[in-house]
Amino acid sequence: MLHDNDLISIQEVREKVEKAAAAQKKYATFTQEQVDAVVEAVAAAGRAHARELAEMAVEETAYGNVKDKIAKNLLNAEHLPNQIRGMKTVGVLREIPGDKVIEVGVPVGVVAAIVPTTNPTSTVIFKVIISLKGGNGVVISPHPRAKKCTAYTAELLHKAAVAAGAPEGIIQCLTTPTLEGTQALMSHKKVGVILATGGASMVKAAYSSGKPAFGVGPGNVPVLLDSRYDIADAVAKVVEGKRFDYGTVCSSEQALVACLDVRDRVYAELKKNKAYVADAQQAEALGKLLVTSAGTINPSCVGQSPQKIAKMAGFEVPPDTSIIVAEVAGVGKFHPLSVEKLSPVLALYFVKDFEAGMDVCEQILRFGGLGHTCVIFSNDEEKVRRFGLRMPAFRVLVNTPAPQGSTGVTTAILPSMTLGCGAMGGNSTSDNVGPLHLINIKRIAYWIRDAGEVLKVPEIDEKPAALPPAAAIDRQTIIAAVERYLAQRGVKVKSEPPPTAQPASSVIAEVAAEVVERMLGEKKTPKTCGAATAGGAPSGGAGSAPASEWKPETEPLPPAPKITIVDFVAEADVRAAIQEKRKIYIGPKTIVTPAARELANQHDILVMAQRS
Repeated sequence: MLHDNDLISIQEVREKVEKAAAAQKKYATFTQEQVDAVVEAVAAAGRAHARELAEMAVEETAYGNVKDKIAKNLLNAEHLPNQIRGMKTVGVLREIPGDKVIEVGVPVGVVAAIVPTTNPTSTVIFKVIISLKGGNGVVISPHPRAKKCTAYTAELLHKAAVAAGAPEGIIQCLTTPTLEGTQALMSHKKVGVILATGGASMVKAAYSSGKPAFGVGPGNVPVLLDSRYDIADAVAKVVEGKRFDYGTVCSSEQALVACLDVRDRVYAELKKNKAYVADAQQAEALGKLLVTSAGTINPSCVGQSPQKIAKMAGFEVPPDTSIIVAEVAGVGKFHPLSVEKLSPVLALYFVKDFEAGMDVCEQILRFGGLGHTCVIFSNDEEKVRRFGLRMPAFRVLVNTPAPQGSTGVTTAILPSMTLGCGAMGGNSTSDNVGPLHLINIKRIAYWIRDAGEVLKVPEIDEKPAALPPAAAIDRQTIIAAVERYLAQRGVKVKSEPPPTAQPASSVIAEVAAEVVERMLGEKKTPKTCGAATAGGAPSGGAGSAPASEWKPETEPLPPAPKITIVDFVAEADVRAAIQEKRKIYIGPKTIVTPAARELANQHDILVMAQRS
């Protein structure tokens, strides 16, 4: 019997992926109406047990608070189903008559759902619903510190799905989660896609698994307050977002940036909303507590109440304290409170003007929140646009608490617990992930036009240009041209009277032969035998000179120069040849160094030759 947790986890992965895959194969045949019935039943179960699941999550993880975890469960069990109701995800999604295209939804198969310890039950509800809505099966990998409440939630939803007609096994959850088991799940051949929610190492592992994956990034969310906006409204909303579930939402506010001219008013409103203002010494203690020397978040502080965090840092705050705020002088590793804190602690920055505020917000995002979320409070549309276009974040929220706005509660974006940070944040999408990310789309496309209507390729005449007919060639013109060319080079050619007309088919060959014969000074073709030579005696007759005594009227051509093919060419050899204005002859086996070849090519020095 196995006693090694890693081996048990890996074996469990194999069994549960097989079960989910077998169930999904049947589920993939369901109509949209059948799929929607299953989703509605699962959502109803989540709503009915929202409080129970919230209490279990807080008890097991000690993160957050029950009231806000109930809200998270309802976000996914009530608001999400309301928003995706009527969304087509399986079968024919739409037909485009004008283009004659039919789009068909195809499930990705089995979804590997990695669940974090900060939001264990609400994330299960979310990932199960969007997976089932896309016609997929799902295997859940819990965080070891939240495995009981995660597995309980999964089983609750599985029973509801099966009761609504889904195949047995469509929802699976690991009961012995280990890092090795999670890695085995992410790389399993029957897993179609990974939904990774967790720390940076987990998201990196998902992207390194070789499977398609949707991951998230850290949310170091800055908030910029325009001085002309209602300060009371802005501060109240910032506190509301920051205190929500003790700051465990990745899109929770991390820093409030405002102009110096409203500093006193901001502090007054913070105190009205029960925020505790830390002094310089307390702020330093908070920085050392919340952030480790390695720059990571202290896990013992995640999702804890402001009272507990203050006590851990060595000071006391009132029982009704909502959040703790502290002024920070800069952004970066020397300013620990400028990072994502995952707790009800908010950094404060006061700057000279709106432009300086945008600078600080951009620095905060680039320090640890690229691609995630930022917020502006302003009624000036021009400022909102400038802020939105400049910030390196894919959720730019306006006049709303950040957690509620980013997850689609107070805004019209898709309700989601998986917020993509795009390429700049190392993610495959910048969207709020939903059901449509977990399907593929097949397109049936009909012929509607000829290729020539779209691709205007010019006509090209591939035939070579035709030569003029032989009969049209002026023989004497060609001869005269060749003789002029030879004369320019000092070659004397013997002139003869124009010959009699010959058939057009032999004109070109005769011209070439005749020019050569004139240059050599005698006729060698049989048709010229017996003709008078320049000396009066018949060529080749009784009075002709022996062949060995014959001499052309021009000087004999010099013998071809002797060439030497070298075996090796270095850069120095090429430079010498350039200086001496000579060529270097090489053969197929000659070794030429790269530097020598590059230099030789610039000056046309190398000549390929064959050994005689």
